[in-house]
Amino acid sequence: MADNKSGTGRKAGGGLARPVTPSPALAAVVGPTPLPRSEVVSKMWAYIKSNNLQNPQNKREIMADDKLRPIFGQDKVTMFEMNKHLSKHLS
Repeated sequence: MADNKSGTGRKAGGGLARPVTPSPALAAVVGPTPLPRSEVVSKMWAYIKSNNLQNPQNKREIMADDKLRPIFGQDKVTMFEMNKHLSKHLS
């Protein structure tokens, strides 16, 4: 029988709540301590908003600065692409 209510056979408590360790490039933005993935995303948005990095003409676009360029690998990404890029920097 499954260990959770969804019946998937996976144990509860994994996924978004499991702490992940950021790469050195990502740690420059969110800090070096392991965090749940949801907290990493929250800290990224706080950084993006506090540094005014959303494209004013298209709020879905994030313009990379010197700290975000190593994470994204390009000068701008959409908010939907951001999680794909973050995955490469979490272990």
